[in-house]
Amino acid sequence: MTLVPVTDTVVFGRRELVLIAGPCVIESPAHVIELGRAIAAIAARVGMPYVFKASFDKANRTSASSFRGPGLDAGLKALQGVKDALGVPVLTDLHDASQAPAVANVADVLQIPAFLSRQTDLITAAAQTGRVVNIKKGQFLAPLDMRHAIAKVTATGNQRVCITERGFSFGYNNLVVDMRAFPMMRALGAPVIFDVTHSLQLPGGGDGVTAGLAEYIEPLACAGVGAGVDGVFLEVHEDPARARSDAQNALRLDLLEPLLRRLVQINDIVKPHA
Repeated sequence: MTLVPVTDTVVFGRRELVLIAGPCVIESPAHVIELGRAIAAIAARVGMPYVFKASFDKANRTSASSFRGPGLDAGLKALQGVKDALGVPVLTDLHDASQAPAVANVADVLQIPAFLSRQTDLITAAAQTGRVVNIKKGQFLAPLDMRHAIAKVTATGNQRVCITERGFSFGYNNLVVDMRAFPMMRALGAPVIFDVTHSLQLPGGGDGVTAGLAEYIEPLACAGVGAGVDGVFLEVHEDPARARSDAQNALRLDLLEPLLRRLVQINDIVKPHA
């Protein structure tokens, strides 16, 4: 397994489970700092390295009227505010190769959205920044197909690449997670992250919005950690009903700490101390 350092203290591929968490989209500069501070405190209490996550633009919304976020400039300013206030690394996604240099000036991890996981120019541009690149596996890709996405990053000389499972399309408006995918993808040599909350989407199933099944976050997260993943990705909100994106599959903030404590216990069993 290739180790992928984000900072000196946050490294994907080590024994410890890394947490990536935050709101789906940047709702305001104050909100991301407040929520990020609460999540960082929880991660510290349970002993998990933490990467803050939020999107400056949700370019693949179900409806044209859905809230997309503050945009590139304001969004990156908000993410820099999180770094300055909390001292944690940040992850955000980009949708066009032209965005890569600006995003890399702020974000420690550049994320390739699942629907864009075959876009060679986008992956190459992200990799050429030298930042960690996290590629979400498309809902249409088999686990081993990710070897080609990994190769697009490493061909630039950048070895810092992770891949993320977020469910596979199964019929209309539904996703499933094949637990075999985790050992399959880890065998490719890159750390594997499990995007639990996006895996519980019901894409397009909410009459213009993405519906979701947040009640299954805990069992799905536990199963994924039991399968040996290197990190978990959770969209978290203090009041999911009021979240401006992916409200129905976000984890409520007060449920985060007990879930993480359980995941750490499972990880300790799956990856015992040497």
